[in-house]
Amino acid sequence: MHYQEGVAREQAILFPETLDDYISDGNPVQFIDAFVDSLDLGLLGFRRAELEETGRPPYHPGDLLKLYIWGYLNRVRSSRCLEKESQRNVEVMWLIKKLTPDFKTIADFRKDNREALRKVYKEFTLVCKGLGLFGGELISIDGSKFRAVNCKKRNFNRAKLMKRIKEIEEEIERYLQELEENDAKEATVNGVSAEELKAKIEWLHKQGKQYRELLRRLIDSGESQISLTDPDSRAMLNNQRVEVCYNVQATVDSKHKLILDYEVSNEGTDYSHLSEMAQRAKEILRVEKLEALADKGYYSGEGVKECVEMGVIPFIPEPEREAPPGGVPQPEFYENKFQYDREGDKYICPCGCELTFRRDSTQNGKVMKIYQGQECWCCEMKAKCTNNLNGRIISRWEHEEVLEAMRARVKANRQKVRMRQWLSEHSFGTIKRGFNQGYMLLKGLSKVRGETGLTFLAYNIKRAVNILGVEALLAAVRKGSCRLGCGHPLPSVLETSASGCIS
Repeated sequence: MHYQEGVAREQAILFPETLDDYISDGNPVQFIDAFVDSLDLGLLGFRRAELEETGRPPYHPGDLLKLYIWGYLNRVRSSRCLEKESQRNVEVMWLIKKLTPDFKTIADFRKDNREALRKVYKEFTLVCKGLGLFGGELISIDGSKFRAVNCKKRNFNRAKLMKRIKEIEEEIERYLQELEENDAKEATVNGVSAEELKAKIEWLHKQGKQYRELLRRLIDSGESQISLTDPDSRAMLNNQRVEVCYNVQATVDSKHKLILDYEVSNEGTDYSHLSEMAQRAKEILRVEKLEALADKGYYSGEGVKECVEMGVIPFIPEPEREAPPGGVPQPEFYENKFQYDREGDKYICPCGCELTFRRDSTQNGKVMKIYQGQECWCCEMKAKCTNNLNGRIISRWEHEEVLEAMRARVKANRQKVRMRQWLSEHSFGTIKRGFNQGYMLLKGLSKVRGETGLTFLAYNIKRAVNILGVEALLAAVRKGSCRLGCGHPLPSVLETSASGCIS
């Protein structure tokens, strides 16, 4: 009995092994290699896709793209770590043919090709569509916060800057008083020399000047915040605490939980993205009708109306109403407890009294119909319903029937509404925990969008490999490689056939 022994390191090999011997059939790197080779990188906008006549030979953008896709699939995003992997990892050696680019070259590629990286994500989305991996019937739209390269200490709003300026002025005043109250000949004041106090005052003056300049820039920009490390990032609520983040929107198809589309913004709220994401999903899928799930953060009358008009049926729960000041009205007299009589154009309160139409009004740019009670003055429940001496008033949006229809859909399809939790949240959870990609490495909104494209591309490739296997994906790419290899790229979103297959 003895232990298994490896090959002696100093032993020469008469017939050298090839790198292919180390890559087994079905290894995902085989698909990465074939997929990137099938793309027209010049048409996608990659820099140095066409060689210059003079100068040092550059790395082929396809090789660097392969390196990044491999890295994001294997939780390796840092350019320095990718440099190390190119020197020691057999998969990477096989993938980029033993090239060893330095970290600066690797980092510049991701930074300089941000728009092209988004297009690569879209190309793989079309491959998935051609393979029938999208159901095209039900989608889930959700947003998640990804931490930016900017700490909270380097993010300011107007109140924070004014508070800091005031603190500096008070501190300067305190130091000046200490200098005046003590004789200049004294060696120290409370253990601090006069020269040290003057140096502190000078430093505080410089700090105050910097903060005043930041305040001026903030006011001139018209923005509510200013970030110093990553100017495009914003402080927003993330998991019950304020962090400087980007808001990443993702549309997930229900069939295989693949990410159909994404967008990145620096807005802290989600509701303004509903109709935009729904419209883009409908264009990609090329379907007449589509159902969309979203959480309460997307509840917006205008957004819901736009979705319905474009043929997207939204399922969004209504946000819970916060208790009003003073506790009036009480929950049993909230607006949703009043029944609307369409024929009589009036509301019926829980006590059976009528609220009739009074006038039209414009509130926040929306046309509202105002209804007011006629018998509130003698109602025993008035103290629980309203503090208005003239009776209870209800405002109704002119397109309120759109929201009423959605409330009825949500109530009748509770199980479908709950599907959002294992569609969008599954995707974001896998990316943040499984891929360890809950934070950004690049700075600037456009660069972050390209980086997010790499993240979601890796997620979709991982799922597609798990669903179909590498061989099926290879066959799909190679089937179109003749056309693609002759300078014709994968079709754009608008060139995809209505049947869902790549034309």
